Amino acid sequence: MSRNDLAISSAFLVALAATLSALFIGEVLGQMPCTLCWYQRIAMFPLVPVLAISLWRGDGLARLYGLPLALAGLVLSGWHSGLYAGLIPQSIAPCTKDGPSCTDQAQTILSLPIPYLAFAAFAAVLACLILSKGKRP
Repeated sequence: MSRNDLAISSAFLVALAATLSALFIGEVLGQMPCTLCWYQRIAMFPLVPVLAISLWRGDGLARLYGLPLALAGLVLSGWHSGLYAGLIPQSIAPCTKDGPSCTDQAQTILSLPIPYLAFAAFAAVLACLILSKGKRP
């Protein structure tokens, strides 16, 4: 296995774990996602098939398609983490009064805040994609 394949495989496994975790939290635990969580899912969920197809084809296009998604997710999860930590004023939170709050302190899994876990997942995927060589087809 080449260094490029290892980096893309690692990114795929992180994205898959994050996707399955988000589905578990929502569908099994019944925790409704806030608005920012939905946006982060929009960035994370497509990474799984994009990275899987790139690995299967061996074409190295994972960087081309994966970097914008991972970067968008990192920015969104960074914003969400800032709201959660109180670094960004809650008055500009995008969550509505009817849905779950972006800053709800109950947003934890195994005592770890979900916004921080999302940030770590996007950072790991981004790092793996940057470390991959990315060749042209």
